[in-house]
Amino acid sequence: MSIHSTFDPDMMKKLPIGYESFEEIISGNFYYVDKTGLIKELLDRGGKVNLFTRPRRFGKTLNLSMLKYFFQIGMNLLGEPADYASLFDGLYISSFGEQYMKYQGQYPVISLTLKSAEQSDFKTAYALLRRQIAKEFFRHRYVLENERLRAKEESYWELMQEKADLDSYVDSIAFLSECLYRYHGKKVIILIDEYDVPLESSYFGGFYKEMVGFIRSLFESGLKTNEYLEKAVLTGCLRISRESVFTGMNNLTINSILSTNYGEYFGFTEAEVSAMCKEYLMPEKEPDFQRWYNGYIFGEVNVYNPWSVILQLDRYLDDKNAFPISHWANTSSNSIVRSMIERADRAAKDEIEAVIRGETVEKPVHEDITYDEIYESMDNLWNFMFFTGYFKKVDMRMEEPQRYVTMALPNMEVRYIFEEKIKRWFLKDVVGKCDRNILFHAIASGNAEVVGEEIERLLKPAISYHDFYEQFYHGFLTGILTGMGDYVVKSNRESGNGRSDLYLRPLTSREKAYFFEFKVAKKRDELSEKAEEALTQIEEKQYDRALTEDVFHLLVHYGISFCGKECCVCVKDVGWI
Repeated sequence: MSIHSTFDPDMMKKLPIGYESFEEIISGNFYYVDKTGLIKELLDRGGKVNLFTRPRRFGKTLNLSMLKYFFQIGMNLLGEPADYASLFDGLYISSFGEQYMKYQGQYPVISLTLKSAEQSDFKTAYALLRRQIAKEFFRHRYVLENERLRAKEESYWELMQEKADLDSYVDSIAFLSECLYRYHGKKVIILIDEYDVPLESSYFGGFYKEMVGFIRSLFESGLKTNEYLEKAVLTGCLRISRESVFTGMNNLTINSILSTNYGEYFGFTEAEVSAMCKEYLMPEKEPDFQRWYNGYIFGEVNVYNPWSVILQLDRYLDDKNAFPISHWANTSSNSIVRSMIERADRAAKDEIEAVIRGETVEKPVHEDITYDEIYESMDNLWNFMFFTGYFKKVDMRMEEPQRYVTMALPNMEVRYIFEEKIKRWFLKDVVGKCDRNILFHAIASGNAEVVGEEIERLLKPAISYHDFYEQFYHGFLTGILTGMGDYVVKSNRESGNGRSDLYLRPLTSREKAYFFEFKVAKKRDELSEKAEEALTQIEEKQYDRALTEDVFHLLVHYGISFCGKECCVCVKDVGWI
């Protein structure tokens, strides 16, 4: 039953789906999970340049927006005076008093996102980065009112109108910092979101060296040698090695998912999810959220995927009987799962099978990596996937100088991603490219022995996650039988006294129709018995009734049983009915 019919906006806050602006969420009366404690910890620790690496959709952008509205001297998007102090009334940071609130609204802030550089060529990526920089110059154009900046006015306008040369954009963050300092008399705070997106897309697009050169120079002038810098915060999914873009930056503090600090500020804690469930009158849904979206370990803190929690909560508001689904699968770069499977040798496939069954694997881990190193080894690929959220830390040990992490899948959502990617890859790129003509001929001639041999041959490359189950075999045979001559594959159709697993419907009534029923045997010595049981079920349930009523009268029944990658096939040519 939908609860929107009883949803009272004065009693329950709206869910912030699609909102990443702190100001919009607070001013718009949206539900906000208070992460302002991040401000206190940043001030307490005092790092000059802080890099936070977390998986996608874990609140990095919203946290940077929150920092922007806390620290910046009040200016709106049009560069007009604005007061944002009231946004923090009643939030956690305000409870610490003047010691921390005295920093509110006291700094000029440069805020950039590099996400727009997710492009397929350097020219387009650079153009969009240039546009982001130009927008920030436009937001701060009021600085040109200062007489002391008249000499810099031409350079400022060229950058703001996207007409400056490459060298000017390389130095743009440092230049804007100087202009803001001269106007306000205060050093700047720099916030850079999705810093590694240009590097990831450039690697896969084939222009990695060009992009690395630009980003390295931009960061060096803006974050390393910038005398007008008060503090900087960067976010991304992956820590890129210092030699790649952070050359010589001794002022950089890195906070990854293995760091013991800041663990509770990205993602939702168990207490926060519990509070949301109570707020929206559905505490009975907590176990669903726990199974599907919990399990990430950041430092020593257990957190939930916030994006998935909010979207699933919204589904429950529409229908309390809705099933949990994978939301993160549609937002992250899950092609990396396919890459892992494609590159896996037999040992690696065994490890992938193990984690999908709920077991753990231990891998060497190093936090600094470059994108061009990801595919150098399977260990690098495991390492990359660990830091981008596909595995959680179960344990860690040191065997100097190398650290080792015992990792596992965090929850049902990520397990679903693996299973779906494996299924699609296996059926499309492995089975779909195999020669199936021998199998098709064997089915048509009723040769049960050859049918069994061919099915086992096609099953060999499969990753046997959680020891196989009937649904997998069903999808497997549906995939391999698609394309068999002039037949249409029908699956799980109501017929007779139930639903047949699968049948091949001929285009004309003069051809044979084939019915298949599948069983899974727990032991190999049960294969024959299970195959016979499947064959008998077709007859007892009269699965072929729909076709005989539809003028198809030449029928063949197949009972097939599976145990791992072995099978047994029984066939009965029913003949003309």
